[in-house]
Amino acid sequence: MYKKYLKRLFDIIFSLILLPFLLPVIVICALFIKIEDRGPVFYLGERLGKDQKTFKMYKLRSMKVNAPDMRNEDGSTFNSEDDPRLTKVGKFIRKTSIDELPQIINVLIGDMSFIGPRPDLPEALDFYNEEEIHKLDVKPGITGYNQAYFRNSIAQSEKFRNDIFYVNNISVIFDIKIILTTIISVIRRKNINIKNGEISKN
Repeated sequence: MYKKYLKRLFDIIFSLILLPFLLPVIVICALFIKIEDRGPVFYLGERLGKDQKTFKMYKLRSMKVNAPDMRNEDGSTFNSEDDPRLTKVGKFIRKTSIDELPQIINVLIGDMSFIGPRPDLPEALDFYNEEEIHKLDVKPGITGYNQAYFRNSIAQSEKFRNDIFYVNNISVIFDIKIILTTIISVIRRKNINIKNGEISKN
């Protein structure tokens, strides 16, 4: 009942409740982004959603215009506090996870949920094994099991295993734990970036 119906109902209700509070924060950050380099405010990345359908994911732009794509050896997104592609505003909104706030729009329109596996790039379909592809049985989330407990401190293969663990154990209690742990993790700024010595640039 929760997985099929109530989870979506809660997404809609909490999106409508939070939107008036988040909108001023998004607007203020958007102004600073625009002032810094005059580029676009939002980044619209194509991502994999439920049942392998793609959608445009909203984020506040944290990188310089036309920044090159950089990946880790396992194909995951490169993350580092010293990433030269980040703008000054971008470094702040990344550390505080403010860049993720516009995804509440994706939640409201039904592309995403508040809690779920983080959405991957469409080419991830070429790398999933028979078990990992089942992370697409549910909607991706703004935050999830990985983001709450590990963020970017573990390898992509382990993230996939954790995603499957979440899919197989969805419950209202589990989601509440993830939300509370995410808040604590953001406040403490734990595991936001993999240490430079543990990653490589492509």
